[in-house]
Amino acid sequence: MRVRDHTCDCQAVFYELCQAGGLRFIRRTSRKGGRMVVDESPWVIAAEAEALWRRLLEGRAQ
Repeated sequence: MRVRDHTCDCQAVFYELCQAGGLRFIRRTSRKGGRMVVDESPWVIAAEAEALWRRLLEGRAQ
């Protein structure tokens, strides 16, 4: 797995655009109560992940 891009991990919640096996996904890491909680989006083709990543950075992702 390779991290292609990321937001600043100085925030309580940060994101990474990841790639593995020809697919991409977004990983969200949250710090809650002294714990790290990690969630991942579905693994999709690059174009779909890039579109979601752009929406996320623009504050338009759902």
